[in-house]
Amino acid sequence: MIVDQAIYSRGVRRTIDGDISDAFDAARAQAEREGGRCFVWIGLHEPSQAEFELVREELGLHPLAAEDAVKAHQRPKLERYDDSLFTVLKTLTYADATSDIEVGEIMLFVGPDFVVTVRHGTGNPLGPVRKRLEADGELLQHGPAAVLYAVCDQVVDTYSEIVHEVEVDIIELERAVFRPGGSDVTEDIYSLKREVLEFRTAQDPLVPVLQEIVRGRVPECEPVREYFRDVLDHLLRVDGQVDAHNELLNSVLTAHLALMGKQQNEDMRKISSWAAVIAVPTMVAGFYGMNFDHMPELKWLYGYPAMMSVMVVVCVLVYVRLRKSGWL
Repeated sequence: MIVDQAIYSRGVRRTIDGDISDAFDAARAQAEREGGRCFVWIGLHEPSQAEFELVREELGLHPLAAEDAVKAHQRPKLERYDDSLFTVLKTLTYADATSDIEVGEIMLFVGPDFVVTVRHGTGNPLGPVRKRLEADGELLQHGPAAVLYAVCDQVVDTYSEIVHEVEVDIIELERAVFRPGGSDVTEDIYSLKREVLEFRTAQDPLVPVLQEIVRGRVPECEPVREYFRDVLDHLLRVDGQVDAHNELLNSVLTAHLALMGKQQNEDMRKISSWAAVIAVPTMVAGFYGMNFDHMPELKWLYGYPAMMSVMVVVCVLVYVRLRKSGWL
């Protein structure tokens, strides 16, 4: 559905009431009379094929790009279709309760006098971006390129917030791993590692897209190229942090498995030690359990308590010895 639609001329918003085509034609005529430029910004959220077809026909969007915008599930990219740009950004949302990272998408069609934003998922609503731009008339006068910059900036800022949340989760996992008597957190480590890899899949392909803009290879973005340089700097910082988190999770998993192996070895030592203690009375009792008539001390009155005493004394000596050696 259409979330918002407006025409911007000289940094001033004019809300569209009724038919988009008529309003846009009137705004173009007014802008030409005033010697300025105007552009229309249409925001959609998960539109149907029929809804988007109306916008596509009105603005002359390329059918292939329009199909990608409706179906979503695209990688971050920047493509050129005739005189317009088609940009795909991955949005991320962090769930505090489950530490899951939910992925959405924002597609932008940027033309000489129009911007169409298509959002999929609940992450990164563009209402705050629109208000920010409308409050900065000087930036908004740069036209559709300013909208592309503002959306990219918002998405990357969200990346920075989520990478901090992931860092907090990793610290909690480290504490759980090295806590004495802690539980098995192998599944939690794998789960967070999967989220980090999903994070990387979302932000990593965006780096070359912004690099192309910063290097001046996208003429449409030339008026705001300096702004994109700041966004790229933030994204590269996030990219380095995500790589570091991935490596840190590998180290945490290795340490956790090593500690689990150490605990299992200690358990086996204790089992072996108690088996050695129990082996003494078992041996003596087995010896005297044989059915022979002529055996030492069979007719002795104190033979039974003597054997019991010997077994207890030997077991105590074995226990003390194993205790001193650290096996028990």
